[in-house]
Amino acid sequence: MLKKIALVAVSALALAACQDQASSGGEARDTIRAVGSSTVYPFATVVGERFAEATGMKKPQIESTGTGGGFERFCGGIGPDTPDVINASRRMKKSEFEKCSAAGVTDIIEIQIGYDGLALGEAKAGPNMALTLEDIYKALAAEPYGKPNTATTWKDVNPALPAIAISVFGPPSTSGTFDSFKELFLMAGCDKNPEMKALKDSDKDQHDKVCGTFRGAPYYVEQGENDNLIISKLDKNPTSLGAFGYSYLSTNLDKIKPVSIAGVAPSMATIADGSYPGSRAMYIYVKKAHVGVIPGLMDFVAEFAKGSASGGYLGERGLIPPTTEMAATVAAAIKAQTAMTADGLK
Repeated sequence: MLKKIALVAVSALALAACQDQASSGGEARDTIRAVGSSTVYPFATVVGERFAEATGMKKPQIESTGTGGGFERFCGGIGPDTPDVINASRRMKKSEFEKCSAAGVTDIIEIQIGYDGLALGEAKAGPNMALTLEDIYKALAAEPYGKPNTATTWKDVNPALPAIAISVFGPPSTSGTFDSFKELFLMAGCDKNPEMKALKDSDKDQHDKVCGTFRGAPYYVEQGENDNLIISKLDKNPTSLGAFGYSYLSTNLDKIKPVSIAGVAPSMATIADGSYPGSRAMYIYVKKAHVGVIPGLMDFVAEFAKGSASGGYLGERGLIPPTTEMAATVAAAIKAQTAMTADGLK
């Protein structure tokens, strides 16, 4: 009997300790904190406003830190000084999952909120560029096919392209959009070459170096975690291109126009059906240990799912809704608060 009482007491203390980690001074933080992707940021701020209106609670504090920077903070541990949510423009990496676990962030709820496209755009007065994945790789890789990159104009890359300087304004390496650019454009363009595709199987590290290393300025110029800054740069540099989420393109069509890739222009339809090469999934991740401690946390998540659903208000902002099957998976994960595993992470 005494052993049973002791076990109950230990369990109660463990639960209390977990809850104390997510509270401050014995009192739970009353404002939800989210960090992460600059692409997801405008969606998250709208959701935060709707959440506050619907619940009467404070608007969540949402920071645009970039996906990589967001995971650094999210995986820092459990407690009031750590974020409750990370917004991500790519799926969590296996290394990030392991870092979270090592810091005590062991139960994470993964929610796919829909799709966005990684878009290339140019100024309204731009040269009407149309590129292939190989063009992008040859222009922006540091060592295309293992040789130093000597191309300075788009014509050097492809004789059918104009003789204008290669110049692309894009996000920094801490951004999920940068990761998407690398995977969906640079490495995909590299793998169009049979030898490079074979190298992936024989020497993955060398493949990743040759296919995924960007050359620097003036060819690829990092602009920080502010996609609006990239858009403003294009107006002053009409022969340059910019890389950003499709949502920024769709809401700035009075200033910029899309660049087609592999013969397909980015649109809600081509991103949803996967025909556009830059189609990518958007996610939010939630600390389960903070649920029930930080007021309204799962209500915020539910509001995100509502806004991103087919016909939801985030569609007006450029977010492409999840498929019917994915929406059902999301609803089940929210209801059961199912913690993710490392299965399928890269």
